[in-house]
Amino acid sequence: MSTTTLEKTEAGPAPTAQSPRRTRRRGERGPLGAALLHAGLALASLIALAPVAWLIFLSLGPDKDDYLHPSKILGHLTFSNYSFVLQHTAFFDWFKSTMIVALGTTLIGVFVAATTGYAVSRMRFPGYKSLMWVLLLTQAFPIAILIVPMYEIFSELGLIDTYWALIVINCTTAVPYSAWLLKGYFDTIPFEIDEAGRVDGLTPFGTFARLILPLARPGLAVAAFYNFITAVGEVAFATTFMLDDSKYTFAVGLQSFVSEHDAQWNYMAATAVLIAIPVSVFFYLVQKNLVTGLTAGGTKG
Repeated sequence: MSTTTLEKTEAGPAPTAQSPRRTRRRGERGPLGAALLHAGLALASLIALAPVAWLIFLSLGPDKDDYLHPSKILGHLTFSNYSFVLQHTAFFDWFKSTMIVALGTTLIGVFVAATTGYAVSRMRFPGYKSLMWVLLLTQAFPIAILIVPMYEIFSELGLIDTYWALIVINCTTAVPYSAWLLKGYFDTIPFEIDEAGRVDGLTPFGTFARLILPLARPGLAVAAFYNFITAVGEVAFATTFMLDDSKYTFAVGLQSFVSEHDAQWNYMAATAVLIAIPVSVFFYLVQKNLVTGLTAGGTKG
């Protein structure tokens, strides 16, 4: 009896082994989460690109009032607005002035911000903490109350209607933020590198220039881009301090298309698109380091 039962048990089909259930790793998204993420990114991209696409579309309209009836632009697309801006305005003078001011602000501003951020990050001198807070406090003053006293100061110095005036003013706006950004980035670079430089006989500035700056390239790229776009987009000081038409920047030149009773929106749109070209080129040159610089600069305070 027991032998028969044993034989039947042995001859029975073997139980099928169940495949182990796949465990989702930490941080891994499911199909629904991935779909929602991609949908959100697509929507954000459309929202970001819509104003740019609308601006380009208006720049192809032949009439200044086409923005009131945009559907009519489709049948009359033209590049005449671009040819008018390039041939019958001071566009290239605006371009020259903007590049002088923007590149000057970028070079001087990044240098001052980098040396300031490095000094506060590495050196402990009296008031080093207060220095950074004073820089941050300068951003609390609105431009409207600064124009008159700064105009008087630059007038006494003979800097009115000069590029140096705009470069210095733009640096006062861009340097505080850039110094905070680079200070945070320098904090992520090990102090042992500075000690190695001193052992090799480098001066503090030699250590900064030869060892630290190459490692801080991503942070410098972010600071340079911020200084550049700050100078390109500044309007209030450029309008007040630049008196010669040939020294107008892009931001001031755009105002020539607006009068008391009229605005040439088609020419403004075409000029705005052309202005975006040098900014896009500068962004392309530094974009490889932008993401790294933005994230690494915030790891330490």
